[in-house]
Amino acid sequence: MANAIEVKVPDIGDFKNIPVIEILVKPGDTVSAEDPLVTLESDKATMEVPSPAAGTVKEIRIKVGDKVSEGALVLMLEPGGEVQAAAPKAAPAPVPAPAPAAPVAAAPQVVTPPAPAKPAPVAAPAAAAVDEVAFGKSHASPSVRRFARELGVDLSRVKGSGPKDRVVKDDVQAFVKSELSKPRGTEGGGGGLGFNLPPLQPVDFAKFGPVTTQPLSRIKKLSGGFLHRNWVSIPHVTQHDEADITELEAFRKTQSDEAKKSGIKFTMLGFLMKAAVVALKQFPEFNASLSPDGENLVLKNYFHIGVAVDTPGGLVVPVIRDVDKKGLLEIAKELGDLSGRMRNGKISPADLQGGCFSISSLGGIGGTFFTPIINAPEVAILGVGKAVMKPVWNGKEFVPRLMLPLSLSYDHRVIDGALGARFSTYLTTVLSDIRRLVL
Repeated sequence: MANAIEVKVPDIGDFKNIPVIEILVKPGDTVSAEDPLVTLESDKATMEVPSPAAGTVKEIRIKVGDKVSEGALVLMLEPGGEVQAAAPKAAPAPVPAPAPAAPVAAAPQVVTPPAPAKPAPVAAPAAAAVDEVAFGKSHASPSVRRFARELGVDLSRVKGSGPKDRVVKDDVQAFVKSELSKPRGTEGGGGGLGFNLPPLQPVDFAKFGPVTTQPLSRIKKLSGGFLHRNWVSIPHVTQHDEADITELEAFRKTQSDEAKKSGIKFTMLGFLMKAAVVALKQFPEFNASLSPDGENLVLKNYFHIGVAVDTPGGLVVPVIRDVDKKGLLEIAKELGDLSGRMRNGKISPADLQGGCFSISSLGGIGGTFFTPIINAPEVAILGVGKAVMKPVWNGKEFVPRLMLPLSLSYDHRVIDGALGARFSTYLTTVLSDIRRLVL
């Protein structure tokens, strides 16, 4: 194996000693560049280690159950044909939480809902390259079992479509959709949520004209279940408002040319993040999370803001940390760097975690008001539309003012309507007078 490549665990952020839950290849298998080789799972996210080049797997140096960190040797790969080894790339960004389809992004963290007690996982034998893990009467990997627990699904009732009837994530998602479509009163109908929905009948769309089937991206497939869960399990209320940003936009434009000289794109998003922090400090219930048992509110003393980024695979929410301690230029630079790494698939799992409050801005595309879905375990999210010049009455005459549409969705279990309206009103006041950003 003189020409063999050592495939090692890439940069996975601050994570260490992460369990190996799946080995996706065996000696002799032929793989292409970027094919997943093994799956790792921390307490917050699941991630795959990709192949740095095309070739043949010669020897696997880890087994299911091992704990690895960055730089650990995974396997030996013999390059195939004229393909040369590439530098190891960061693992693809996981979707540990609801990752949104427009207009809302998936959440970087997940609060696991209470679920019935399940039998303890069976340890995988060291001799097996990929072992099936018994779970009741089903076979599934730990990541699939964790996914099922988060959705409250009993895996023993799910029919597997993988090898040896193994349950995969698509099977769990299909089961949830099937259960939610059952009328009330049927066994397990609605997953216990009490929906009285008629079953959705399959339709042969090709009967009506030409069709093309396009697979969903990995991000959308993994985030769909979380988005659905957040929508049906969190009582959403959306407060709509408009902020007069005439002076704010004028100030932004005067600073934009200067920022460009330093290679920084000075957008409105940085101002929105700083304004959100001012409002979160004034209304701490918005900078909180509900405990899993619903008995307590966890108030956070830090201000990490999640921002929806449009990637080729779907919307993802990276997190800018300690926004209260950073200036507008520093935030703008960090947003540019983070967005670039996200679109190029070079984001780390740590960049997606710890958010307190999210912003989904569609101002660059268009539209006015919408209903963004809350990124659990957060309790609120701000949707931003496109600013429009409107005539506004100042008491004497109508004057042109630049008005920004805002849509604040909040968890009604934590925030009542009066508090939601106060937060929204206060936020518009902050945006209308930029001097409040320095208070």
